[in-house]
Amino acid sequence: MHESLLLNISKHVKLSPEEIRLFNTFWTTKILEKGDYLLQNGEVCKTDNYVISGSLKAFYINPEKGTEEILYFAIDDWWATDILSFQKQEPSMYTIQALERTELLQIQHLAFQKMLAEIPRLERYFRIILEGYTASLQRRIVINNTYDAAHRYADFLENYPQLTKRVPQYLIASYLGVTPEFISRIRKNKPKLN
Repeated sequence: MHESLLLNISKHVKLSPEEIRLFNTFWTTKILEKGDYLLQNGEVCKTDNYVISGSLKAFYINPEKGTEEILYFAIDDWWATDILSFQKQEPSMYTIQALERTELLQIQHLAFQKMLAEIPRLERYFRIILEGYTASLQRRIVINNTYDAAHRYADFLENYPQLTKRVPQYLIASYLGVTPEFISRIRKNKPKLN
């Protein structure tokens, strides 16, 4: 069960057999069915969540338009957590929902702190993960502020090809800040973007 996460960790840090045994004691498995919520707006994010299989969307409802605004997607071998809510144990501003049956590894907030204290080298792993997340967030801000919609879509296809096979087009449109019809037009006019 923990093999995929341990494999991910092993790309960055090497754990001893004893650390692996200890590591496994901190995590539990959770199954979400399609449509189930991992986290809802206003709740405290009590767990850090690693996706073993499945897919989720994180979103908030735009108060002016009443529309769902996609913040991120999470699929196999990715994380799905409201980092700020988890870290500060304060209510979340957004919602995370399963797009399909999803299996997660979860760790509670206090267990996470204890795990890092007992296996200090994991601090490095989670720092690397956080740096990667921060870099992708910065890149998204630059692309959203610099590129037109067609270029944003092309960039999404290039950088997240696995998502285009797993996530409905209307959700990708929301993530990119365009209409589904716009993406349909781009796909029709530029088949190479498929």
